[in-house]
Amino acid sequence: MATLAFIVADGIIYASWLLIVAVGMTLVYGVMRVLNVAHGSLYALGAYTAATMVGAWFQRGYAPLGSLALLLAAALVVGLVMGLILELGLLRFLHGRDEVVVVLATYATFLILEDVIQLIWGVEARPAPQPYSLLGTTSVGPLLLNNYDLALIALALLIGGLSWWGLTRTISGKLLLAVIFDREMAEACGINVRRVFLVTFLIGSVLGALGGASTAPMISVSRGLGVDVIVLAFAVVVVGGLGSIPGALLGATVIGLSRAAAVHLLPQAEVFAIYLIMTLVLIVRPYGLLGHERLRKV
Repeated sequence: MATLAFIVADGIIYASWLLIVAVGMTLVYGVMRVLNVAHGSLYALGAYTAATMVGAWFQRGYAPLGSLALLLAAALVVGLVMGLILELGLLRFLHGRDEVVVVLATYATFLILEDVIQLIWGVEARPAPQPYSLLGTTSVGPLLLNNYDLALIALALLIGGLSWWGLTRTISGKLLLAVIFDREMAEACGINVRRVFLVTFLIGSVLGALGGASTAPMISVSRGLGVDVIVLAFAVVVVGGLGSIPGALLGATVIGLSRAAAVHLLPQAEVFAIYLIMTLVLIVRPYGLLGHERLRKV
């Protein structure tokens, strides 16, 4: 029972930051039909920027709790700046192109940004552990949980809930759904589709950077971070269903618990377990657990 408790706790914590990243990725795909491989670089940029800002904050002796606000500030700065650059400088010229072309373009951007990150921050790891210990711990049975992890779970649920509510219960969300289901008809009805694309991509970019910024205190920020994350985020949205917010929640939970179970029970199969789950889901449900087959216009 103790092992099961550890697996569930680790799995939910792991799923939380996966959900934050995956919601941004699946939202962008759902609206723009863009499978943004560069999303992993946004995560890495958010993590590096947060680690740098937190390090400078503590070096100057400012109030420790203020570092938590810095994590959000780093995500906003990286997400808005890079989102504008990528959408206006690249994706705007690719709207309507074949999805494979868009994937290749974002993959090339991902490779470029990885080199830019290495050029700016070098190859040394950038730890920023101070915020992780500020909120204390909580004992739950045999578990000693860090309150920062609990806050991360709450943040992930808040983001997932707000995303679902915004799409299904607001006028702006209904306009967004109109663009998702029929872009041409939405544009004919007077919806500014380009503005919808820009706002959606900015939200997705901020969420990607927030995933990196919020996990920076939990890890040692180092090179190759974006590669690992984009693979995991892709597994989440594939398992849950591309373009589905509830699917992202379900996919993150399945991947998180599977990975935690592998780590505790069979560590050498950690990576294999994730790909096994993804393969099994694709065999049974090619469009994901909560995804739906979409008609292609010819």
